[in-house]
Amino acid sequence: MKTPNIGITKENRQAIADQLSKILADEFVLYSKTLNFHWNIEGPDFHTVHLYLETLYEEQQEIVDTVAEKIRTIGHYVPATLKDYSELTHLTEKTKGKNDSQSIFSELLEDHESIIVFIREEIRPIADKWDAEGISDYITGLLEQHEKTAWMLRSHLK
Repeated sequence: MKTPNIGITKENRQAIADQLSKILADEFVLYSKTLNFHWNIEGPDFHTVHLYLETLYEEQQEIVDTVAEKIRTIGHYVPATLKDYSELTHLTEKTKGKNDSQSIFSELLEDHESIIVFIREEIRPIADKWDAEGISDYITGLLEQHEKTAWMLRSHLK
């Protein structure tokens, strides 16, 4: 691959790719976990929750794809194995084993909030330390998506 000439040094692109790879791993684990819950939901609100989880995993799949593409735009290859993701993620794919909506929403909320905290910590370094304002803006948009989903999940838990 030809080296991108985009005004970000090779060292900075590597640092950014490393952080985006962690975000990608978190997003993929959350996607997988949401899909798992979609398949295994039980209870009197099955149909409604099943459909809501479908919406969530489809949104999550789109996020996974855009994070991967962002890594490629700065000239790096994307980590793409389950082993890679398990080594890079801040989350756990293991669930607490309850398949009712309240348990599922609680677990998903924890994961979204964990991603929010990690992304929030990366916004300034990516812009200020590594000179990548566009990528910083991009992950700010991800943060906002997770904040909205977290709010909705919190509302389900009231």
